[in-house]
Amino acid sequence: MISESAATAVDPQISRLARVTARAGAPLPPAETGLLPARSQAAGTLRRLHEVALVQFGERGFHAVSVRELTGELGLQASSLYAHVASKQDLLADLIRLGHEEHRDQLRLALLEAGSEPAEQIAALTRAHVRVHATYPLLTRVCNRELGSLREDQRGDVLAIRLDSERLFLDVIERGQRLGAFHALDAMLAVAAIGAMGIRVAEWWHPDVGVGIEELAETYAEFAVKILG
Repeated sequence: MISESAATAVDPQISRLARVTARAGAPLPPAETGLLPARSQAAGTLRRLHEVALVQFGERGFHAVSVRELTGELGLQASSLYAHVASKQDLLADLIRLGHEEHRDQLRLALLEAGSEPAEQIAALTRAHVRVHATYPLLTRVCNRELGSLREDQRGDVLAIRLDSERLFLDVIERGQRLGAFHALDAMLAVAAIGAMGIRVAEWWHPDVGVGIEELAETYAEFAVKILG
């Protein structure tokens, strides 16, 4: 039997894969760029509340966190929450909307700055998609895990933003099909596949796995172009 240490000595890729596997379910360290994107307008106690909620919701799940636990982190009484937001659910909705708007706008910017060729455009979209999930892993985890915890009206608003983002990918892929640049048989499934592999980045990526965000984004962009053939 070959020991794990011997196997990693033979194949360094196994060592990298082991580090990725070890990240599964592990708490995330504070993001170097901050927990919230620059677009967040929250300040003072409300910002601190957003950050505490993001960490708690991301690590334990929305339903497992009480109002008392959220405000207790800030040294406040539970009733103090309602001076800043209408409810715990509205606090979640604010975070999920923020994350989806940041993602959509980063995709739009990437597309505006890309060339005219469909392959260039899909690569630019994929790079932006991956960057957002690697840069704000807690926020994107909450965005993707807790959609079902929103009220129907809140969820509808967020899904409209999400669909805008997905349409950016779909429009480029369908144009690429018309031009003969892409040969994927089902454009919707291609969007789902590219989207899913980027979303998973928030679950496993960390600098200690041995690949930086830009290298990761570029590699995934190459994967996306190859998926489309």
